[in-house]
Amino acid sequence: MHPRKTILTCAVTGNLTTVAQHPGLPVTPRQIADAALGAAREGAAVAHIHVRDPATGKPSMDVALYREVITLIRAENPELIINLTTGPGGRFIPSDEDPRVAAPGSTLLRPELRVEHIAELRPDICSLDLNTMNSGGDVVINTPKNVRKMAHVIREAGVMPELEIFDSGDIALALDLIQDGTLEGPGLWTFVLGVKYGFGATPEALMYARNLLPAGARWAAFGIGRAEFPIVAQAWLAGGHVRVGLEDNIYLSKGVLAPDNASLVAKARGILEALGGELATPAEARDLLQLQRRSA
Repeated sequence: MHPRKTILTCAVTGNLTTVAQHPGLPVTPRQIADAALGAAREGAAVAHIHVRDPATGKPSMDVALYREVITLIRAENPELIINLTTGPGGRFIPSDEDPRVAAPGSTLLRPELRVEHIAELRPDICSLDLNTMNSGGDVVINTPKNVRKMAHVIREAGVMPELEIFDSGDIALALDLIQDGTLEGPGLWTFVLGVKYGFGATPEALMYARNLLPAGARWAAFGIGRAEFPIVAQAWLAGGHVRVGLEDNIYLSKGVLAPDNASLVAKARGILEALGGELATPAEARDLLQLQRRSA
């Protein structure tokens, strides 16, 4: 049994899951906040948050929407750790006529715009993607230059970056950024397992990634789709923290849609407790991550 408790993050809506796939996907600020609060009641210490256009359900980077979600969450649960995404704005789809020209669906933004909400709202944590890779049929682009620009804004805001790692090259880049002082080491890392053309959702990939981290690094892992719950167990067994949520997987079991995010958290909690683990409360997670404590 681990000498410390396990931090569970719930990623409540994401950027790619659609309402057509899951009719209960939270879309409005009230729905997203309620999903985060429900996940917290089942044991999540961290809520990883994207926002959506309430009228269309499509991903948004509107600062006002992020502000509303944060306000609603903190009004009821000020201790819950809020982790805002900075991932949107990195996807490129080349057009058939000219691959230098973006086709519909591309989301590339200047790096400063991808962290505008971080500078203004100063959440506890924000994600920082290190990957430049084929992702399904598209390409995700996070160049070292742009990552440095985003990291600078995050650091100036006093926010802890969560380094999202999709393959081993991302770790090499992050280590370079720690070495040159762009990032503070040993860092908070999250392994994304099961995205096509990235790390596979296997014990071997998980252990390989873990063994590349610097001494003292804090890390978590999550699996996409059917790999979500197996990776919960494997991450805990390897000494890491965990993540679940409708961003990553919409099924509670094969063919059975999860009613909501809270049900995914409850299942993950049951797995960890069956293995002998114990979830950290938000206050305990703040201590583990050395984050500022909050009060109502």
